[in-house]
Amino acid sequence: MLNLGFAFPDLYSRHGLVRIDAAFLKFLRQSDAGLAARLNAARVQPDALAKKAESELLIALAPHLEDFIAALFGIKHEVDALSARHAQLAPLYTMKRLFVQRRAMHKIKPEEAASLDGAALEAQLVSWFGQPFSELVFARQVGEWQKDEAQYGNRIETAVQYAAWASQTAAGKKKHRDGVLFKAPSKLDFLRLVPVHTDTAGGYAVHTLEAGRLRRREGFALTDTGTDLAGALDEANYCIWCHEQGKDSCSTGLRGKAAAKSAPARDALASGFKKNIFGVTLAGCPLEQKISEFHKVKTEGHAIGALAVICVDNPLVAATGHRICNDCMKSCIYQKQEPVNIPQAETRTLKDVLELPYGFEIYSLLTRWNPLDLRRPFPRQASGRRVLIAGMGPAGFGLAHHLMNDGHAVVGVDGLKIEPLPPELSGVGAAGERVPFRPIREVREIYEALSDRVMAGFGGVAEYGITVRWDKNFLKVIRLLLERREQFALFGGVRFGGTLTVEDAAELGFDHLALCMGAGKPTVLDIPNGLARGVRAASDFLMALQLTGAAKADSLANMQLRLPVVVIGGGLTAVDTATESLAYYLVQVEKFLTRFDILAAEIGEDAVRTRWDDQEREIAEEFLAHARAIRDERRLAAREAREPRIIELLKHWGGATIAYRRRLSDSPSYTLNHEEVEKALQEGIAFAECLSPLAVDVDNYGAVKGMRFTLQQIGAEGKWEASGEHWLPAHTIFVAAGTQPNTVLAREHPGQFQLDGKYFRACGEDGAPVAPEYSLSKPARPEVLLSRLDDGRFISFFGDLHPSYFGNVVKAMGSAKQGYPVVSRVLAQHPPRSPLATAELFAALRRDLLATVHRVERLTPTIVEVVIKAPMAARKFHPGQFYRLQNFETLAPVVGTGNERTRLQMEGLAVTGAWVEPKEGLVSTIVLEMGGSSDLCALLKPGEPVILMGPTGTPTHIVPNETVILAGGGLGNAVLFSIGQAFRAAGSRVLYFAGYKKSIDRYKTADIEAAADVVIWCCDEEPGFRLANEQARPQDRSFVGNIVQAMDAYAEGRLGPPSIRMDDADRIIAIGSDRMMASLGRARHDLLKPHLKPHHYAIGSINSPMQCMLKEICAQCLQPQRDPKTGKTSYVFSCFNQDQELDRVDFGALSERLRQNSLQEKLTAQWIGRCLKKLRAGVA
Repeated sequence: MLNLGFAFPDLYSRHGLVRIDAAFLKFLRQSDAGLAARLNAARVQPDALAKKAESELLIALAPHLEDFIAALFGIKHEVDALSARHAQLAPLYTMKRLFVQRRAMHKIKPEEAASLDGAALEAQLVSWFGQPFSELVFARQVGEWQKDEAQYGNRIETAVQYAAWASQTAAGKKKHRDGVLFKAPSKLDFLRLVPVHTDTAGGYAVHTLEAGRLRRREGFALTDTGTDLAGALDEANYCIWCHEQGKDSCSTGLRGKAAAKSAPARDALASGFKKNIFGVTLAGCPLEQKISEFHKVKTEGHAIGALAVICVDNPLVAATGHRICNDCMKSCIYQKQEPVNIPQAETRTLKDVLELPYGFEIYSLLTRWNPLDLRRPFPRQASGRRVLIAGMGPAGFGLAHHLMNDGHAVVGVDGLKIEPLPPELSGVGAAGERVPFRPIREVREIYEALSDRVMAGFGGVAEYGITVRWDKNFLKVIRLLLERREQFALFGGVRFGGTLTVEDAAELGFDHLALCMGAGKPTVLDIPNGLARGVRAASDFLMALQLTGAAKADSLANMQLRLPVVVIGGGLTAVDTATESLAYYLVQVEKFLTRFDILAAEIGEDAVRTRWDDQEREIAEEFLAHARAIRDERRLAAREAREPRIIELLKHWGGATIAYRRRLSDSPSYTLNHEEVEKALQEGIAFAECLSPLAVDVDNYGAVKGMRFTLQQIGAEGKWEASGEHWLPAHTIFVAAGTQPNTVLAREHPGQFQLDGKYFRACGEDGAPVAPEYSLSKPARPEVLLSRLDDGRFISFFGDLHPSYFGNVVKAMGSAKQGYPVVSRVLAQHPPRSPLATAELFAALRRDLLATVHRVERLTPTIVEVVIKAPMAARKFHPGQFYRLQNFETLAPVVGTGNERTRLQMEGLAVTGAWVEPKEGLVSTIVLEMGGSSDLCALLKPGEPVILMGPTGTPTHIVPNETVILAGGGLGNAVLFSIGQAFRAAGSRVLYFAGYKKSIDRYKTADIEAAADVVIWCCDEEPGFRLANEQARPQDRSFVGNIVQAMDAYAEGRLGPPSIRMDDADRIIAIGSDRMMASLGRARHDLLKPHLKPHHYAIGSINSPMQCMLKEICAQCLQPQRDPKTGKTSYVFSCFNQDQELDRVDFGALSERLRQNSLQEKLTAQWIGRCLKKLRAGVA
């Protein structure tokens, strides 16, 4: 595929890149010896070059670089054709600036333009053009007429009138809304940045868009493809290329005159930046991308050259741009009129190159070799040092790229499941080994429709937190940029702080640890019924959409959502949650109807409905009626040849409303991303302002029925104050009230991670504490070091973890760009920690971190043991902890076709480590088949790769020399195996009550006996359990009834003289169903009270709903507690603190949260049963 004497592997080796660089320099000398000499001199002393001189050099080099790449890849014809398309459009922008704006709009005012007959003017022009009207035809023809104004004066005057009509009247703007020629930038009215329709009939303002401005969306396909080449060039030509005047504020920030004069040319000052009317600091692009320069190169027709200019400072441009960032636009020199839409031009420039033959390979090459990068045109020599990066979001993947180009090897780990890519694309085999990979000729080979794409897990918040407004195929592009490199290894399902620790990193030979784990801990609404059934954290919802596959029609994910939806918050997360809730509702009810109809046809409606309770029947009828209405509207629209009016239906059913405590113009989404607010309103959501949450109201079933708010207004003294109450109907409430940095490590490992307020404490290169500048993406010094270890090596932190760089994707990437030199500098202070070759380190990590199924064994008709080989996960286990088990979407069986197609991909299952064999690297997990994803565990095959994330949760506190009562119900007994053994090993006595519904439910009796000094076997059904081991264990007893009854009988001596007295017990540990634990919790204060110590300690392992299990991230596991003395409510994340005092647990709330998806789960259970029958029968 390559010319000039190069082969494909040369693109991915440092040796090859050095040779390519030498070939380019030779190519440049032959075409422009003087320019080559300037480049060589600049490389020797890059910092001696003035900023403007550097810009001029790069712009001069760009066309030569483009010619060289075209020759290298043998695509000169295609590159020339792309350049020609740029040139063909050039008349549009000259005519727009000189004729439309400076002549027509200046000569004819809007009032006069309104009296013109646009249609008649167009007809006259078409008669002169001799061809159909288009903006490009207009620009070319009028340009020709202007060469002889004397001859064509009449025609030019007609063109002036038409241009005035097209650019200044409502009819003209509507006609040319998709064009560029007649669009003039509007003046900015900062309080009317979004043209909303406001309704105040309810006593407060509700903002929507008029029906004519709605944008009709279909599911989870890409909602915004971005601009075309004409639109991108329009923006690039609108730019005044202010780098030429040293005023490229979009890149370097908008500073006051005093600051600008005192600032060195290259200094990104931490102070002196202006703020806009909303108080937003105008610091410009956090990456300081050469925006003005790439615009100029783009307008000259050099797409590859323009991309090369971008890649100097923003090599991972695929992760920025359109619908991602706008920091550059905020700081554009145009502060009183619409700014240049830089992200549109940036993303279009990337796409123009990607769509060339071998476009991906060209872009990929420019991220490793870029002769416009005067300081590091190709990767540095291998340093022998290894960096472990925890978190593969924007900060993590950005840092990985820069560190590899600085010569270091990088291992990236992430707690999310990361799906494997095809080995022939990624260069990574099924077992994680390096394999050959092929060139990608057409980028569409790697693209997927967003509605059907594999939820790959890579990208952190860019994967699960950003919606389909952005093309997530770019995440695959970025991942391939990293994963194809021999210096990089990637491991998903690995939580730093659990599976891997600081000590492990040192023992494995890493020279540095970088934390890029992003934000966590969503804000909780501490109001009455704040966690009622129907209330969720926005992060829980968005993560479920993207990572469990709930958004896909063929998934088994259960997420129940009812209309109306109310979203609490005013940031971009709230906006995204509102739009995605409406999109998901359609997918949900249509999938529900499809599966209901198929099941009803096969087994009858009564059989489908039989397990539904009264509320579930009501919800089902609602879902079915709505789905049928949607189906009918689609059919009617098809007959009438129009778009379906789905938005109107959703609004009729309650729609989605964002409720914010202040005005729209005060909200973070408006002040930082007003473009996103407008896009969201186009999808039919409403924004209700000045509503502060007061309480959640529930119906007679305990589910959300509405929300009460305090109506806020600005009082006489200019302060916000309450002015009454208001109520909004809601069946679903999403809380998007902000997050805190993910600092769980400071509680798990306080000796290594300390806090400074809500962030980690930072240190300087001498190890002394420092205070990073807060909320400034361009601090004077990038203080990214977190702590210095005893051996002098460092830990660093980036992105949302860092007080300077939190807030958005590009700021996180900026932290990586600004911080990697600090990491390289401290790495250079010590020799490599390990002599092991990088390939050997990667192989060792594969053996330790990758999980595969060892064996699957059925223990009872409904319980399966899955033994997994996961050496590091096994070594780290402590009694009481658990794991997240998942199969891979790409490896999961698929059953059926068409609307019956179902991929048997598990939702994340919380599974306990029943036992571990650290030496063998084995973990036993016990799974109860409950009709959902747990039923798929029996399908797992020995050797199959899986994700076993963990251990997670807090280990159960093991105390020596006590008497302990263990109470296990059903599957909960598996958790107690290791806990009981640990207590006995510590010298404590263990009295174990093991409860089961049926005698066939009992399993692993030897493990339970090993965990206890005395076992009381409890069974709800007659005749109970026969004691098969009476000679060896005469102290054990059998009882027919539940655990509480058994404890009472045992204590009263009805089962014989007790070997261990219950009133000797210092603590009780209960693990089982919420009903069992609640019953035991109550009984301790009445029935069992005479038999227990007055001040015994009782805990339950709380099995609240769980999703990510990464500790304080998604908040699905959030559980309220009530202080038994004060009645005050507090909240805990059960995936972090699963062992909770029984007297504090709000079991009523727990029961409601466990039922939040109950209808979906019941239908899915029947659907899975159908799928499994077909799978066993071999029916596709």
